[in-house]
Amino acid sequence: MKRQVFFSGLVALAVSLISIGVYEHVRMDGHVVKVEHIEAQPSLQASYTHDDGEIPIPLDFNRPAKKVLGGVVHIKSTQLKHQRDMDEGYGSKNPLGELFGPRFEEYFGPQFRFQDPRQNSGPQRSPARVGTGSGVVISEDGYIVTNNHVIANADDIEVTLHDNRVYKAKIIGTDPSTDLALLQIKEKNLPTVPFYDSDQVDIGQWVLAVGNPMGLNSTVTAGIVSAKGRNINILRDKYAIENFIQTDAAINPGNSGGALVNLDGGLVGINTAIASPTGAFTGYGFAVPTNIVKKVVEDLLEYGVVQRGVLGVMIRSIDGNLAKEKDLDVTKGVFVDSLLENSAAAKSGINAGDVILKVEEINVNTSAELQGLIARYRPGDEVSLLINRRGKEKEISVTLNNREGNRALSTKEHREMLQMLGADFEALDQERAEAMQVEGGVRIKKLYPGKLRKYTDVREGFIVTKVDGKTIKDIDDLVDAIESKKGGVMLEGVYEDIPGTYYYAFGV
Repeated sequence: MKRQVFFSGLVALAVSLISIGVYEHVRMDGHVVKVEHIEAQPSLQASYTHDDGEIPIPLDFNRPAKKVLGGVVHIKSTQLKHQRDMDEGYGSKNPLGELFGPRFEEYFGPQFRFQDPRQNSGPQRSPARVGTGSGVVISEDGYIVTNNHVIANADDIEVTLHDNRVYKAKIIGTDPSTDLALLQIKEKNLPTVPFYDSDQVDIGQWVLAVGNPMGLNSTVTAGIVSAKGRNINILRDKYAIENFIQTDAAINPGNSGGALVNLDGGLVGINTAIASPTGAFTGYGFAVPTNIVKKVVEDLLEYGVVQRGVLGVMIRSIDGNLAKEKDLDVTKGVFVDSLLENSAAAKSGINAGDVILKVEEINVNTSAELQGLIARYRPGDEVSLLINRRGKEKEISVTLNNREGNRALSTKEHREMLQMLGADFEALDQERAEAMQVEGGVRIKKLYPGKLRKYTDVREGFIVTKVDGKTIKDIDDLVDAIESKKGGVMLEGVYEDIPGTYYYAFGV
């Protein structure tokens, strides 16, 4: 050992003396020397990290950046706001005007106002609202994942690829509870970003954030995974699921919907939010883990809606204070405060006061982690929970319910028709129909780009009770009434919070 140290010292001394000698020679003779660029890294120690076997491996950001850039896109969403003059004529050349115009007030009363959808120019148009974000190509045939808030309420969505090709995109589906959306463009053989198992991501691991912040396309930033299982209460959806990966890779406005990848170029998350007092990066970025993204995408493609299994419990993350208050034997896990009536958890034997420690052999330390794990399953799926009950561990198998308290899968029937209308509907239950004194109807749950938002002023929450005078009781009735139509369609209905009957017309 001493001989090795001595030898290393001699080598270092010799190199130093040679360097000094060259310096003196150049300085004394005044010769002009040729400066050469060194290909190798100047500091080998700084350019290496270690794998799981503690074997040195190169720390290379260039390689994953090149692999990923082609699969991350720029998204521009445009929302058109029209301030329409409802009191002007119907337009004699408009088939809707010819069909409905002269007799609107006679049939439907003075509160109904017809709008020619072509009257959207001149002073009637207010400036469009344009938002930008990022997206990740996940399949060669044009499917793209982004954040729901990037494309929410958009009338037009434009996608620009890394090579500057531009496409119009359509919305395949959205999931506000995780702030995810799935788009598609018409193209083949696109570069993609492969999914990586986000459960395998470790705190302290290097990651890259790839996106289009502040109008700067194809930007790559580096950082580490700062934490997992974060809940920052940013999503406003009633059933919000926040189980974010936290990173200190710089994320700014415009990064939303972009990729968070590891050094192999594998997608570990969809960048979604930042925590900042200024609105710009201050060291805290958050991404939806890919294991949640994958489930949402699969459901939207297969069912048209996200299938979400629920335990039916009210929960709290355990800390030292709660453990002391409840006299618990553990300081990690998720405390079951109470159970909903007829919940999946109650039926399986879980009690209030139990502490959930694991889901399918995966440790859960926070409520956010438990929500994120359960969100990967559908109603009817069976999951194994490890609980602590008064100091003793017990394994319980739970068959998950849906939000309505049963195990049925949700369906989104008549997908093409509903996409054309640009709305998600739900049938009015009998109790609500009686309270509103209507025979039945279908309620607009969500509006997105389509005929309803483009040509009418209908709001979310509108309940369609009739189409062209025909009574509507469920979604099948609505689709049947519109599918056979050519020309004008008249929707009649009510709002729960506004008195009166309202009418909206558009062309098919």
